[in-house]
Amino acid sequence: MPTPSMEDYIEQIYMLIEEKGYARVSDIAEALSVHPSSVTKMVQKLDRDQYLNYEKYRGLVLTAKGKKIGKRLVYRHELLEQFLEIIGVDDENIYEDVEGIEHHLSWNSIDRIGDLVQYFEEDETRIKGLRQVQENNEKETT
Repeated sequence: MPTPSMEDYIEQIYMLIEEKGYARVSDIAEALSVHPSSVTKMVQKLDRDQYLNYEKYRGLVLTAKGKKIGKRLVYRHELLEQFLEIIGVDDENIYEDVEGIEHHLSWNSIDRIGDLVQYFEEDETRIKGLRQVQENNEKETT
């Protein structure tokens, strides 16, 4: 299993390739706000662990294993954003909150959150009902 740091790199590489068709060390460094030398070290490790194929000065390509994990990591991130939005977390907090929790949840928890998101999205009145409960609770605390 990849470490949380490896997951961040795989997720970012996957998103860059989906968006641009390629991922360069400089693009990864910019997206993750790290030095290119740090990216090079991690990319070499991901290459050794067979998540991607890396050739110096030629670029990198995710392996089937890397693509599968990358897709799942992007799904996890997007699902957690949806979940936090549904439960009423302020928009300006969602990204940082997801970054803070995404590596600490089991895939079983992620799957259950997916079930809950699906439950709410199947019927808009469920989300409206949740909002009403939240409004009532806020009124009680003020």
